[in-house]
Amino acid sequence: MSDNQSVGLSVDRSAEQSAEHSTELLGFDNVLFPVGDLGEAVGFYERAGFPVACRLDEIGLAILKVGKETPGVLLRVEDGIVPHTPPWSAPRIWLEVPDARAKARALAAAGLPLLTEPFSVATGWTVEIADAWGNVVGFTDYLKRPELARTS
Repeated sequence: MSDNQSVGLSVDRSAEQSAEHSTELLGFDNVLFPVGDLGEAVGFYERAGFPVACRLDEIGLAILKVGKETPGVLLRVEDGIVPHTPPWSAPRIWLEVPDARAKARALAAAGLPLLTEPFSVATGWTVEIADAWGNVVGFTDYLKRPELARTS
């Protein structure tokens, strides 16, 4: 018997395992993008193919849907944020699409400028856009590694 056990301080291994499990990363909840103008931002993202799940102009918030998942992209008006071009080191979120090059054509047809032409990555192709406030969204496919792609 250890000294801890003799005074009633035994270690409960199930509690340790439960604590480890409770800190597991389960997935994305939402991604928050600060914007300067909710109407302009919603219009931009609608043209990029994001359906609006909820819009609350009175609090400066819109929730955009991403696929069949409940989490989405939240647009929130922030005081003092001004339009700017994103630096290369800006954080990015990439979303899976069936064909990134087809998405690039659709984005261009909707009048949204691409940051670059679609580029090759290990799993397929990616194209990126940025809103007026420098939030970068990429659309990537798994055409080179279809076994890793989501299934419908």
